[in-house]
Amino acid sequence: MSVRTTIVLLLALSTLAFLVGCGSSSPKAVPPPSGGFNNSNFSGTYVFSSTGSDNVGAFLTVVGDLVANGTGGITGGTFDLSDGTSVLTNNAITSGSYRVTADGRGLATLKTASATITFDFVLTSNSHGLVTEFDGNGTGSGTLDMQPAAVAQTALAGSYSFSISGVGSSNVSYATVGSITLDASGTATAGVEDINNGGSATTNQAISTSSSIFVGSGTAPGTAHIAAGAGTSYAFDVYAIDSTHFKLIETDGLLFLSGDAFTQGTSIPSGQFVYTMAGSNNSNVAIGAVPLFSGGYFTNTSGTITAGLQDFNDGGTVSASGITGITGSITALAGGRSQLSFTGFVNGAANDVPGNYTFAAYPFSANGIAGLQLLEIDGLGVTSGAAFVQTNTTLASGQGYGMNLSGINSGNGFGSFEEDDIAEFVTTSSGFTGIVDLNDQGNITPKKTLSGSYTAPSSGRGTATSNFFNGNFYVINGSTLLFLETDSNQVGVGVIEQQGSSASSGAAQSAVSMLHAAVPHAALRRKR
Repeated sequence: MSVRTTIVLLLALSTLAFLVGCGSSSPKAVPPPSGGFNNSNFSGTYVFSSTGSDNVGAFLTVVGDLVANGTGGITGGTFDLSDGTSVLTNNAITSGSYRVTADGRGLATLKTASATITFDFVLTSNSHGLVTEFDGNGTGSGTLDMQPAAVAQTALAGSYSFSISGVGSSNVSYATVGSITLDASGTATAGVEDINNGGSATTNQAISTSSSIFVGSGTAPGTAHIAAGAGTSYAFDVYAIDSTHFKLIETDGLLFLSGDAFTQGTSIPSGQFVYTMAGSNNSNVAIGAVPLFSGGYFTNTSGTITAGLQDFNDGGTVSASGITGITGSITALAGGRSQLSFTGFVNGAANDVPGNYTFAAYPFSANGIAGLQLLEIDGLGVTSGAAFVQTNTTLASGQGYGMNLSGINSGNGFGSFEEDDIAEFVTTSSGFTGIVDLNDQGNITPKKTLSGSYTAPSSGRGTATSNFFNGNFYVINGSTLLFLETDSNQVGVGVIEQQGSSASSGAAQSAVSMLHAAVPHAALRRKR
């Protein structure tokens, strides 16, 4: 779908989406135990993103910023939109409105001179939330992060690990992970990246010193140019949250990508990691490839990988109790880059036979969470994701949580489509209740009662069942968890974040956003 058609649909449908979302027959929002939310909790300048599919299955990503006044009004901002065929940049937000309910869930409309776009979100704090696009144009998942102050150019001097993904020519999945070092003027002094173009990997490419990243002024985005060696220079808009985290969206129309950059880690951490990844069950990313998502944990001790466990959902075929005994290795860090190799890992071979797979691994740090950006580079597939150092193995009772789940639904014979869900719930010692909003690639279903139960995590891994989704979860630090859906009719991954916690971070959402590089969007169809 072209950007022009996209904008027309947004304008026609966003008002309807807002009215439906405020229906009086829906379940009542209940404040989380940590305290209730209202419009005043959403005040300031926020950088937001959403990546997913439009209502016919084409890739769709939006990145921008907005200004919320704390009383229900959107007073400014800018966003860029890319739909896999063209890019619409520097759309000035002229007005808009929002509403935040007591449970932290909210709905915001952003208006430009020619369009209106609607986002559903759940706040975990005044400064962070999870986002789902919520209108008839399409669907997607992302984050919402406050920009505490204007980011100075000199503050970006340092090294960053980035993960950027989307589609290239002919709607083929394309992703890159890498490291870039900037001086105080924004010029690159060093860097390296790995690329996966539809399953074909180009590895360990030096980033040219002609590359650069510049911050913007006010709500206007900055700009970036990134080139590997003497290759093509790709242009991006840059939306900086702070000096440790910024978002990028490609604007040149050569590729259609978006992603995040975080402060680069200086070493490969030891200990147990939890992860989620997404790909397809063969190296053919053409129409018909079946999505394969996985999650689990492994331990790194001086470069040796042991005690690995993997759960997977291969197009609805689910591992019953996980594959254990996964081993491997991770190389020493060189120029910000490492390689992670797994043995006994399920990653796309016929009949889910375990094998040997290799991933580029770039360490990063964000708001107290350390991890690895991962991208498959063995030429066997197009899997990507993220692994995070585990610092806690429990799920707290009596707490409020926000959740974002992004998956591919089989469509029950009507063709696969993307589904993005956003929820808020409160836990007991073994269960949870709350409200969930669903978007089936443009078909929206707001404010449904969510209820379910969960098992206490063992080694930080537990299971959850509910009236809308079932799956396994993997605890990162007690306030942030990864989620792998294990339903037979839908394949998905998600993020769960505790409300009222300062440890919430956009870092974990990269594990969800990266799935859009791995899933062939040409295989998706509009639900009928």
